[in-house]
Amino acid sequence: MDIWLPLIGGLVLLVLGGELLVRGAVKVAEKLGVSPLVIGLTLVGFGTSTPELVTSVQAALSGAPGIAYGNVVGSNIANLLLILGASALITPIAVQSAALRRDGGVMVAVALAFAALGLVMPLGMLTGAVFVAALVFYIWTAFRQESRGAVHEKAAAAEGVDPGLAPDHGGSVAAGLVTAVAGLGLVVLGGYFLVDGATALARAFGISETIIGLTIVAVGTSMPELVTSVVAAIRKQADVAFGNIIGSNIYNVLGIGGVTAMVAPGRVPGEIIGFDNLVMIAASLAVMVLAWTGLRISRREGGLLLAGYALYIWALWP
Repeated sequence: MDIWLPLIGGLVLLVLGGELLVRGAVKVAEKLGVSPLVIGLTLVGFGTSTPELVTSVQAALSGAPGIAYGNVVGSNIANLLLILGASALITPIAVQSAALRRDGGVMVAVALAFAALGLVMPLGMLTGAVFVAALVFYIWTAFRQESRGAVHEKAAAAEGVDPGLAPDHGGSVAAGLVTAVAGLGLVVLGGYFLVDGATALARAFGISETIIGLTIVAVGTSMPELVTSVVAAIRKQADVAFGNIIGSNIYNVLGIGGVTAMVAPGRVPGEIIGFDNLVMIAASLAVMVLAWTGLRISRREGGLLLAGYALYIWALWP
């Protein structure tokens, strides 16, 4: 019971928090005059990556770079194959071509950069600082390129969307932000409970901590992204779902990878360089290719992504 209680409680908090986070994020997007995609990329995407940040930094400071970097790479793989696949199964995810070129391109570029640098050199203070600076520049660029015109188009297309999410003239940025932050707090807390319970369960069955870091901890810390993207898909907010995944992956590499390199300089473990990094790059490219076909990720393609994740777990698991 001591193991199952955190699992069940964490799941409840994740579902409730995901609902609040999506509602608040869409409200903030409307009031600030930026698209839900950009809010998904920043407020939602980066916010739901908070468990990865805390987990990786703690692991790095504890002298466990395998868990620290394995959490980053494993979470990115789970985001692309498991979470995006599950969201697309619920409802096909439409993708804007401009967003795909800019944000999808950045996601692939940072994955390649992380893999290349990890292969040829230790990741130290300078590399970490460059990663974090690149993240700040990306956020600034994404906001700068947005205009209110995109929001008006989305407002016109909002018919048929859940009334709780459709644009309206009530409320304020502060109200939407408070709702989003409250939801974020619940998903982070739920993620902690879920990871604790899952880790205890795995140890009870004698599974190694390296495998736990690459799979259970990576998926557990990605549960906020999973719940948020699934809720967004159910609520017909595909931009938030897609932006959440892309934004989380960019933040994981540049933000979490950068901070980890700064607080605990060292090499990325060879196991991750030789296998998991390659899977992350392949998954990033696969999502880009699927998204370009009709500028959407269909239910069938979502099923293919989920099958890819099952294959990855099968290859990784002892």
